[in-house]
Amino acid sequence: MPHPLTELKIETVIKPAGGTPAHELTADVCVVGAGIAGTSAAIESARLGRDVILVDALPVLGGQMVNSLIGLFAGVFGNAPEYRQLTHGIFDEIFADLGALGPGHLHFTKHHTCIVHFDEVALGRWVERRVRELGVRVILGAVIRHVEVADGRIRTVSLASRYGDVTVAATGFVDASGDAALAWEAGLPCWLPERPIYGSQQAIIEFVDEDHTPDRQEMATRLAERHTAYGLTRQDGLAFFFPGRGTAVLNMTHIEAPLDPVAASDAQLDGRTQADRALEFLRAEYPKAFANARMRGYGFPGRRQTRWIKARHQLTADEVRSGTPFDDAVARTAWPIELHDRVTGYVWETFDADHVHYVPLRSMTPPDVHNLLAAGRCVDGDPAALSSVRVMGPCAAMGAGAAHALELAGKGSVHDIDLTELRERLRPNLED
Repeated sequence: MPHPLTELKIETVIKPAGGTPAHELTADVCVVGAGIAGTSAAIESARLGRDVILVDALPVLGGQMVNSLIGLFAGVFGNAPEYRQLTHGIFDEIFADLGALGPGHLHFTKHHTCIVHFDEVALGRWVERRVRELGVRVILGAVIRHVEVADGRIRTVSLASRYGDVTVAATGFVDASGDAALAWEAGLPCWLPERPIYGSQQAIIEFVDEDHTPDRQEMATRLAERHTAYGLTRQDGLAFFFPGRGTAVLNMTHIEAPLDPVAASDAQLDGRTQADRALEFLRAEYPKAFANARMRGYGFPGRRQTRWIKARHQLTADEVRSGTPFDDAVARTAWPIELHDRVTGYVWETFDADHVHYVPLRSMTPPDVHNLLAAGRCVDGDPAALSSVRVMGPCAAMGAGAAHALELAGKGSVHDIDLTELRERLRPNLED
């Protein structure tokens, strides 16, 4: 028998003439951007006892880490043969928790360095559970409309969402937006490259025959020879295989990453077309592995370097190559210089076995404000240097560093904190 209808009253509503009042929230820390850097900053701040609000323009948490479908962590480990773990904190938890889920959730692959493949669905749920367990308040699908700055401090950030406007007042702020959106809207100086630095359109394909997966170098060589025949703009690229799942992540595309809304939308659609062509290439050139492969899903566009802050110090390629130590270092990595500033390929400059380079706090701090730190791919570096520290390992360490720097600053300035205390707190991410 069907359930009987219950009385459901409705009423007429009209938007007030003066506009809907904004939701007003107050916190100790407001983090803008919920990728690896922002998630790390929010989690670390909450563990320090801070009241945290985490904002993202996407309707889901995880940023590119989860939603671009790249499915791998880079820059967490050092180079062969020792493969030292250079970043701890959030990665120790992720490795333990996803590893405990069993095969198919986490896989370590060792080449010149160690990269970590992960199940993006499981990681997305891990992020969601962790931030809620720690009491982090989340605002999704919200973009910045206005930033109030007074007396060298960001006072409030005004956001627009489909559910109405939101105003967040906080003692400290972290710009982990990737595009320096918070710094930009605050009227702070930013860097913009003179020509595009290309991103990628990742896609996951399924029904891959793992017994016949091609050699990585041979596949790159054939792509360089045959890319034109398939309409692919990129001449080099890889398919990353996840053992035991019968899937692969395509990283064989190059797409522009403009900051114009119409151009950005066009680039996303063009990227999906490139991903389709990459699958055609694999089916035709390697039928034993890919004859039955089909598209499982397209990620959000993977943006590498777009716009970034102008900080107290710009990290340089020479400092990266020489492994320059800093008294205010917050992160380290051994990842190569990986600059995608040409449509057909990219610079790939690797380092030796013992190499480590660092990110200083002064490259995360705009000079004109006292309560803002950048973390992730919008910190200050010349294009080559930034290309080597924008990967997930050091980005997570930067997020943790930003959390501790804000906690040490309190209501004072991030430019005047006790660096000895900061280094002590961040020791696991700075020393073996």
